[in-house]
Amino acid sequence: MSLAIRFRSGRRRLRPASILPALLLGLLGAFGPVPEAEARQAPEALDRRLDRVFDRLDRDGDGVISRQADAVPPAAWGRIAAGGVDVGGGAVDRSAFGEAMAGRLGWFGAASLIPAVIALGLAFWTKDVLLSLFAGIVAGAGVKFVQARIATGLWIPKELDFIGDFFLKALGSESYATILLVYLWFLGGILGVWGKTGAARHFAEVVGAKVVRGPNTARFFAWIVGMVFHQGGTVSTVLAGSTVRPVSDRNRVSHEELSYLVDSTASPAATVLPFNAWPLYVGGLVAGATTAAIGNYVLIPDGEAGSTWFFRSVPFNFYGLLAVSSTLLFSLGLLPWYGGKMKRAVERARQTGQLDAHGARPLVDLDAIEGTPEPGYRVGLVDFLVPLGVLLVLAIVPLLVLKTNMINHAFFFSTATAVLIAVLKGMPLRTAMDGFLDGCKSMTVGAIILGLAVTLGQVSKDLDTAGFVVSILAGRLPAVFLPAVLMLSCMIIAFSIGSSWGTYAVIFPIAVPLALTLAAGRAGVDPGTIAQVAAEGGAVWASILFYVKVCFGAVIGGAVFGDQCSPISDTTVLSSMFTGCDLMDHVTTQAPIALAVAGLAALVSTGLVLVF
Repeated sequence: MSLAIRFRSGRRRLRPASILPALLLGLLGAFGPVPEAEARQAPEALDRRLDRVFDRLDRDGDGVISRQADAVPPAAWGRIAAGGVDVGGGAVDRSAFGEAMAGRLGWFGAASLIPAVIALGLAFWTKDVLLSLFAGIVAGAGVKFVQARIATGLWIPKELDFIGDFFLKALGSESYATILLVYLWFLGGILGVWGKTGAARHFAEVVGAKVVRGPNTARFFAWIVGMVFHQGGTVSTVLAGSTVRPVSDRNRVSHEELSYLVDSTASPAATVLPFNAWPLYVGGLVAGATTAAIGNYVLIPDGEAGSTWFFRSVPFNFYGLLAVSSTLLFSLGLLPWYGGKMKRAVERARQTGQLDAHGARPLVDLDAIEGTPEPGYRVGLVDFLVPLGVLLVLAIVPLLVLKTNMINHAFFFSTATAVLIAVLKGMPLRTAMDGFLDGCKSMTVGAIILGLAVTLGQVSKDLDTAGFVVSILAGRLPAVFLPAVLMLSCMIIAFSIGSSWGTYAVIFPIAVPLALTLAAGRAGVDPGTIAQVAAEGGAVWASILFYVKVCFGAVIGGAVFGDQCSPISDTTVLSSMFTGCDLMDHVTTQAPIALAVAGLAALVSTGLVLVF
């Protein structure tokens, strides 16, 4: 399948096979060797690449590269010699080789953006998510291959091993195994069991008759459920989507509307109602962050203090607050603007009852999962509410009381409870298990897409995409613009890698010391004396803390935007999956609202810094 770039003036076709190497060489060539501090490729990935190059040069396998004995090409030897190690004897061992080449081989510059740009561009252009994600992953191998040539003067064929370097590494991870087992198999299984019992449909009929009175009340019900299940991004999207969809479908709420409501009450709500694992995670990242520029002063000494800072920053998380508020207004029909494509989706659903756009391709067929209820089975609310109650109790109570996360076990026992109730009420065990298996089978495409998304995230990690974005943005603007710049950088990084938590891991250790440094400067204080200012307290110190809180909230909100809107984010994929929406329809209808909210949040942050 050939791809084409079409120009308004004609139909000239440019084949990536011919232009991609030149593009990579141009981008990589523009970013030569950089200081070691900026060569932040993951150590294990860098060591693997250094081993490959070393083995390629060490032809006799004696563990030493000898310029004469191994017939090292002059271009490669020149790069080793330029690395600052002693090559006077005409030979280097693996340690010296690594020291000489790490900075050169570990920096990808602007080329680190290529896989994400290709994946996202193709996704919007072709609306084929599988092809787009796969192309981005393969492009990552191409970037490594060309960059290795520039860094070493050699062609290293093993750098093209995208299966071993990316797929096996990502799909063999605990995080993907958890997604596959819990969110797809257990959730798919319980939906399949509910299909046999008719539990979801019965719940929709009861709620529709007693609570929901039309599209707006159905959307408000979706908002309420999303806020109730807000405790974690992926969990809440799955629970809210599968619970509300039968109700909203009956009331002509389009799947684009529902997926937006579910997605926007997931991670954004988790950051403004942080009674979950988010403060603990972020607290661990910011603990001990400092720099020599502020005299190595530590504002946040430990994880507990970091968690406290998370709670204190909630009033300054303007994206999260505005996202949840705008979603509420949307659910009530009071949001004055929500984009042309979303408007067309609303009108289509209300006027024709067509819940998906023409040509939409939902990730899973939820109607097929729910299937046809078993004849003669007497369904009741107990079939739906008891498994749901088991899930919520086991997910929330241990976390609040025992400080123990049992969400994985909660999904298992919820599914087992659904099967047990069906069997106790007279359904043959084999029939119930057939429903479970049918639900699991229906999740196959979703599992593949999530696997590709996780793998593309591994590509971005190995190429240090986030580190590049940080390096070109940090510290290059006046202090008044830092909150907006931090928010923008988080939006870009999270959108590119599909992870807010991964973005936090990169940004927060940099953002806190940077905010302290600029806050001290704008207050007329020498950053090196900030420890003394903190000890004295007073209005100056209060001003510095206020500025840091605004920056803290900007990081929290910016990363959530990118995570929420990225088509390679697990929450985005699961939101569309469990509401029956086409993935790209969800992305393109949600993005205008989220961008407007993000722009307003950035303006509020900047305005606060200007005024105070």
